[in-house]
Amino acid sequence: MNPRYPVSSFLLTFIVPNFIYMKKILPFLIILLISCEQKYDTIITGGTIYDGTGGEPFIADIGIKGDTIAFIGEIGFANAANKIDASGMAVSPGFINMLSWANETLIMDGRGLGDLMQGVTMEVMGEGSSMGPLNDSMKAAIEARMVDYKYEIEWNTLGEYFDFMERKGISTNIASFVGNSTIRQNVLGMNNVEANTEQREQMKNLIRQAMEEGAVGVSSSLEYVPSMYSDTYELIEFAKIAAEYGGMYISHIRDEEEKLLEAVREIITIAIEANIRAEIYHLKASGASNWDKLDSAIYLIEEARDSGISLTTDMYNYPASSTGLDIVLPNWAKEGGILKEIERLSDPELRRQIESEIDWNTPPDRILLVGFRNENLRHLTGKYLSEVATERDEAVSKVLCDLIVEDGSRIQVVYFSMSEENIRKKIALPYMSFCSDAGSMAPEGVFLKQSTHPRAYGSFARLLSNYVREEKIISLEEAVRKLTLLPALNLKLSRRGALKEGYFADIVIFDPETIDDLATFENPHQLAIGVEHVWVNGIPVIANREHTGARPGKAIRGPGYRK
Repeated sequence: MNPRYPVSSFLLTFIVPNFIYMKKILPFLIILLISCEQKYDTIITGGTIYDGTGGEPFIADIGIKGDTIAFIGEIGFANAANKIDASGMAVSPGFINMLSWANETLIMDGRGLGDLMQGVTMEVMGEGSSMGPLNDSMKAAIEARMVDYKYEIEWNTLGEYFDFMERKGISTNIASFVGNSTIRQNVLGMNNVEANTEQREQMKNLIRQAMEEGAVGVSSSLEYVPSMYSDTYELIEFAKIAAEYGGMYISHIRDEEEKLLEAVREIITIAIEANIRAEIYHLKASGASNWDKLDSAIYLIEEARDSGISLTTDMYNYPASSTGLDIVLPNWAKEGGILKEIERLSDPELRRQIESEIDWNTPPDRILLVGFRNENLRHLTGKYLSEVATERDEAVSKVLCDLIVEDGSRIQVVYFSMSEENIRKKIALPYMSFCSDAGSMAPEGVFLKQSTHPRAYGSFARLLSNYVREEKIISLEEAVRKLTLLPALNLKLSRRGALKEGYFADIVIFDPETIDDLATFENPHQLAIGVEHVWVNGIPVIANREHTGARPGKAIRGPGYRK
């Protein structure tokens, strides 16, 4: 063949005329002609495609061009700079972490390895509090609390934070809600006060600004200060603004224990009155005496869904939560934030009252200490609160309060308060997506100064290994749907969450037989295994189980974004 002539010219000139009437060969020649002309950046061949829809998997090739999935099918002899044989592997859309605290950990390390090595390609942030809008006093307070994670706050608004992260370079995509806690603190501070008309409008305008800068909705975390000071009416007003821009209302509901059902009814009311899509963060019934309430909560959710309300849920796959040790203190003791809380704990009379009102919904021998600011207390990491009380030979309520004062923080702990049976029930719900409720770290450097919950390294791998492969609670194709297209549709993300031609190339190749979480409560800083390759916006970020150094992540702006 004359090298000056391309393959297509040779086929048209010499071969096609000789077989023009041979109908069995002509289709093959047409496919060959098209594929020889096509060039891709990456070709993935022979993988089992789980496309995110929940449908039956199928074997096909994928061609990636730029940041887009350009072709799915039998790719033939097409050319590509990078070819990956995915035979025997699962190929799926990148996973979406519906509740991520990677907002600071990605500043410290833009790779986000803890989640990336599980196949997560998008971190959705902003549970109640968000990285903007900030004012000067809020920025000063954040800087004053920095211990291990130290960085300059080069932004004020949420949109400016997005821009900062893109400039810095991140390996995963990010999105964020705007938190009602952040909005209230910006205008009203940390105190339990009711906004006047002017202040209410100021807060609503801040939400409008955040939505136009790309927030995917408005969030709340109603067990925490100052989010809890928003009453139902205020939350409806905030949610109405998000609805105007096509956003969602999402909430860590007001109670996950004794008043769980009242809290579920509140979010349903907000969804109805604001005419907005709504989601419950990490649905749970916490405390053994409340485990049986989960069935009633599910009934309320499904009754609302059957009536036409768009209400969904998310979860992490562990029987233990993680939050501040001070969550068990009475709400009045926490008013004004951690510094005011410590002042009250340092007052003998108030201390006696606080200790008498501690909520021991989780027993002290089920409360694991994992995070201290004070280096002199870090030797207690990995011990249960009851152990420390025994070592100090003091009442456990006194030790709890003493530790908060000594550390000058809420102290990060793990509460073993949930039912494994309930976890299985939740996983099976068709409207349940998944989260880590944690940062995305690496088992190295600054991150090793603190312990953490194993969900920071294993939440998504644990779903696919323990609950899909081993226990078969749901099928692999259904698990992939819940990790990808379901949250993408809930968030109204354009061209994300599925393997379809024209969609962004956020793609994961993993081995369904070996994917596993290695992180434990005793040794949480361990990366998951089983993910072989990951692409974000068409760029390989994990190749052969190693980070490539690439940081192609983008801020994915919500439906109300205005450039």
